[in-house]
Amino acid sequence: IEYIRSHYYNKVELARFSSSLGKFVGFTEYGLKQADYWNSDAAKLAGLNAQKETYCLNNVGVFHRNI
Repeated sequence: IEYIRSHYYNKVELARFSSSLGKFVGFTEYGLKQADYWNSDAAKLAGLNAQKETYCLNNVGVFHRNI
């Protein structure tokens, strides 16, 4: 299970947080700068990694039962 949080502007993906990597990855020049800035904040990364457990792991059983 992977938690992904993407940031878009004008339908272009600028940056994405991936819980499997544990950091942000930029896709545009601006996105690379933002990813570097966000990756320097350890508290932000820890909070996003915790969201994987909050949103994904607690609900995986619910979704698989309904399928």
